[in-house]
Amino acid sequence: MMRALALTLISLAAPVAAQQNPVSPQDGTSALMGADVVFLGETHDNPAHHARQAELVAQIKPVALVFEMLSPEQAAVVTPEMVADETALEAALGWNGSGWPEFSMYFPIFAAAPEAKVYGAEVPREQTKALGEGDLKSDLTRVFGPGAGFYGLDEPLDPAEDAARQQLQMAAHCDALPLEMLPVMVSIQRLRDARLAETALEAYANLGGPVVVITGNGHARKDWGAPALLTRAAGEVSVAALGQGETGQGAPEGGFDLVEESAPAERDDPCEDFRMPQSN
Repeated sequence: MMRALALTLISLAAPVAAQQNPVSPQDGTSALMGADVVFLGETHDNPAHHARQAELVAQIKPVALVFEMLSPEQAAVVTPEMVADETALEAALGWNGSGWPEFSMYFPIFAAAPEAKVYGAEVPREQTKALGEGDLKSDLTRVFGPGAGFYGLDEPLDPAEDAARQQLQMAAHCDALPLEMLPVMVSIQRLRDARLAETALEAYANLGGPVVVITGNGHARKDWGAPALLTRAAGEVSVAALGQGETGQGAPEGGFDLVEESAPAERDDPCEDFRMPQSN
């Protein structure tokens, strides 16, 4: 429950007062249709965002789908025959016990490209827990493994970017995180961004394009998220990204090629659990 809550909060945490994306909707849609790798952002618990992802996947016709929500082991069990049966696919993935929102919201994305090979880019919990045990830069390169330098994990962030990222993490967790946890949370975000970029490049190297990546808005942002790291590692691969916001919350920040808004999902106050007194 807390994992799903935190994921939703992170997806909602970066509204901006003004639209920072000068690209017209028509040009933005064209960018999505023409790119080698397309990142489709979401607020995780908003059904309209997943419906839009499914619609775009059907139009893009990707040869591969990369999911932030799946491990490589889970992705390996997905076959076209299994995609034809929502119940069987959910059971094989063990999705509804994973902490992610209901599988019924995500299944149409699979069904929109049943022949696409599925890749998983989830970072195991033991890897995120290993961050912060020592020097964060060394931890990042050690935990990620070979190729960390391709995605900039061996370098510190620009101080202004680091401060902005820490502020977003604090807002995403209802201003309830201890200050000393903020650098660790930023490092976890960087690790997940790099894994998404690496997995998308693996899919592209294996199959060509287009490749579609299903992930939260925070990972899909082009200024410092997974698309930026993919471009850093392989500048010859064209990348486009969609950010999806909620009406009244402000547009998601991050230099997306296309930004769209849907009605807010029905949800309880996501900060309520952070206000509850903790038992000893």
